[in-house]
Amino acid sequence: MIEEKDLRAALKLYFIMGSPNCQSRPQQVLEDAINGGVTLFQFREKGKGALKGDEKKALGEELQWICKNHGIPFIVNDDIDLALELDTDGVHIGQEDEPLESVREKIGNKIIGVSAHTVEEARQAVNGGADYLGVGPIFPTKSKEDAKAAQGTSVITDMRKNGIRLPIVGIGGIGRGNAKSVIEAGADGISVISAIAGAGDAAIAAAALKKELT
Repeated sequence: MIEEKDLRAALKLYFIMGSPNCQSRPQQVLEDAINGGVTLFQFREKGKGALKGDEKKALGEELQWICKNHGIPFIVNDDIDLALELDTDGVHIGQEDEPLESVREKIGNKIIGVSAHTVEEARQAVNGGADYLGVGPIFPTKSKEDAKAAQGTSVITDMRKNGIRLPIVGIGGIGRGNAKSVIEAGADGISVISAIAGAGDAAIAAAALKKELT
């Protein structure tokens, strides 16, 4: 269980990554990103060339160990069975994944993040017991093959105006130059994939983003 104020702080610079997103070893990319200032990590092993089965689990274990070593929460993207096997800090689920209520039954009081694209989806997640919302895509992104159309920061503003008080992390096409606008719209943090994983130096990229957020 994590206190809401601690979760809000952890969401500040939220890094999402799996082996298909990396130009070098995922373990090194994560280590560098944490050294650069990442505050939470989500293991998302999807896309062309993604690892499966035991290979996916083995990579997850290594990345989880790196997070534990640095005191960074480790979350798994929508693979509830893997999250239970690894005893992760939580999971993140989308609108097409397993229902929130059944995920909560399985993982107890661990962190559950839910993707929300509208005020109504956000309300449903709040009522279902989500701990935070991943809202977007804010800007156009190439990191997710099934990404919906970009909505801009107004989707976050609308959620706040409509009484959504749950911690929010913006996602989708966020990087240097537009990161601060996501916070100004009402988000607690930003989540990125390519802005760090696709950079030549993950530590420098993470540090630059963190500086922009302060």
